[in-house]
Amino acid sequence: MLNFGPGADPGVLRGWARTVEGLGFDLLMVSDHVVITPDVAEQYPPPFYEPFTTLAWLAGVTDGIGLGTTVLIVPYRHPLLVARMAANLNRLSGGRLVLGVGVGWARQEFEALGVPFERRGALTDDHLRTIRAAWEDEEDYRAGRIPIWVGGNGDAGLRRAVRLGEAWHPLRLTLGRMREGLERLKTVADEERRPMPGFAPRIALRLTEAPITDPGRIAGEGTIDQVLDDLEQLRLLGAETVVLDPFDGDPLETLRPEAAWQALATVAARRDPHDH
Repeated sequence: MLNFGPGADPGVLRGWARTVEGLGFDLLMVSDHVVITPDVAEQYPPPFYEPFTTLAWLAGVTDGIGLGTTVLIVPYRHPLLVARMAANLNRLSGGRLVLGVGVGWARQEFEALGVPFERRGALTDDHLRTIRAAWEDEEDYRAGRIPIWVGGNGDAGLRRAVRLGEAWHPLRLTLGRMREGLERLKTVADEERRPMPGFAPRIALRLTEAPITDPGRIAGEGTIDQVLDDLEQLRLLGAETVVLDPFDGDPLETLRPEAAWQALATVAARRDPHDH
């Protein structure tokens, strides 16, 4: 769901949650920014609803749908604060949290928060280890099983997914790039002598009347038949969950959420009932 932009207000956020849950989807995810610096505002203008507070509120207006972040920018917050907020949210929601994580990209936002941009990868790794240790070692943080989905398509992100995540969570790629990423992920897992993490991609959702024939077409773009075939191909690649992202890049879309809801309804009406 879109937790930012000129159309974002509590009523619209509630509408997103109830629509997605009513259509039978299993998971509702929001994105993360803290300081809406110019580089962030260019793509994701205010208001921007912070994910933990937003998800805690949404937990109270939904019944059982999963709640998650795609992706929480790990270096922005002290890891023990993240550990506590995540554990509390998971407990308050009845075990519904999925923590999707990433290293971030907005240099000005890092500067505003006093976090060194050049160390964001190392900080992410250190913070994730601390979060896991807090969950495992201290009774007050006990959180049940909160899955961590690790974003990032480069070698560092893949290695982070193997070492510290339950799943690799690539964002808006072509099917070809995801296949290549999974092959590299298997190589890394073998090198690390660790099990292969799961696969939980986030793809676009942009329905068109005519098929898109561009070889650079990202998964989730095209006719409903193309999108359904993408979902089947991802299932065959091992994806147990696929996140559909209807945002097409124009913040004014947030003023017209009904178009995104209709696209989701079209997929829901045609998808295999065993898909998530």
